[in-house]
Amino acid sequence: MSTAAAHTDRVDAPGAAPVLELRDVAVHFGGVKAVDGVTLTLEPGRIHGIIGPNGSGKSTLIAAITRLTRLTRGELLLDGKPIDDVAPSRLAGLGVARTFQTVRLLPDLTVRANVQIGADARAAAAGQRRTRRGWRDRLRGGGTSPAVVEAMRRTRLEGFEDFYPAEMSYGTQRRVEIARAIAMQPRLLLLDEPTAGMNQTERAEISALLQSMRSAGLCQLLVEHDVQMMIDTCDHVFAMNSGRLIAEGAPREVVQDPRVQEAYLGRRWREHARGQ
Repeated sequence: MSTAAAHTDRVDAPGAAPVLELRDVAVHFGGVKAVDGVTLTLEPGRIHGIIGPNGSGKSTLIAAITRLTRLTRGELLLDGKPIDDVAPSRLAGLGVARTFQTVRLLPDLTVRANVQIGADARAAAAGQRRTRRGWRDRLRGGGTSPAVVEAMRRTRLEGFEDFYPAEMSYGTQRRVEIARAIAMQPRLLLLDEPTAGMNQTERAEISALLQSMRSAGLCQLLVEHDVQMMIDTCDHVFAMNSGRLIAEGAPREVVQDPRVQEAYLGRRWREHARGQ
C-alpha cells in the first residue's frame, strides 16, 4: 500500500492545538448512562483509539460527536469552537467525516458513485450548489472528482469503480465506506469498526492507510475490537467501560492496565502482558 500523504485541507504537526475536545460529555437514555462524564482531547497528526467491551459507550460517543445523539450534558469543541448545537449535515463542511458500524452504501449506485457522494456532501455542506441534473449525473457516475479518484486509489479500489455493492465482498464494501469518508477530505475522521468482516491482510492494509493519513496531519478516532491492530496502529488509546473512561495512554500501557484487563481483555491479555 502506498504511504503517500493523504490530501487534507490543513496540515498540522503533533502537539498543535487540539482538533476536538470533549468536556464532561454525557449521553443518558432514561436511567441508562451510555456515556457518563467523558473528557478527552484529540490532537492533529495522531491516531486515537477507543477500546472496551460491547455496551461500554464507544459507538454512542461517536454518535454524540457527530451530533446524531443529543448530549445530556457537556461540551464539544472543534478547533476550539462549540459544536454542541451544530446540525449533523453541517459537520462535513467543518471537516468531519465518519464511517458506521454497519455498511451503509446505496445498493443501486456503483462504487464510483457511492464514493462521489462523500465529495459532494462536503461541497454541499460548504455551500457549493449544483443543479439537479448535475447531482443526478454525479450519482450515476457521469463525473468523478480528483478527490474521489485519490480516495479510491488509497483504498485499493482501482478496478472496482463500476461494481455495485452486492457484487463485492463485505470487506471490500467496508473499504468503499472508508473511501467515501476520505473523499470528503476531512480534518477529523471517525471510524467505527472499519475492518469488521476483513481478513488479516485487509486489516493490515487499512492500518497502513490510516498511518499514511496521519503523516498529513489528519486527526483520527478509531473504534475497533481487534486489540492487536489498535496496538499496532494507534498513537493514543482510550479504554471505556460502563460509559466512562477507565484508562488512557500509549496502547501497550493501556492494554496492561489491570482495570482494562479486568473489564475487557481477560486472562489471555494478562498472560500476554506478563510475557512482555
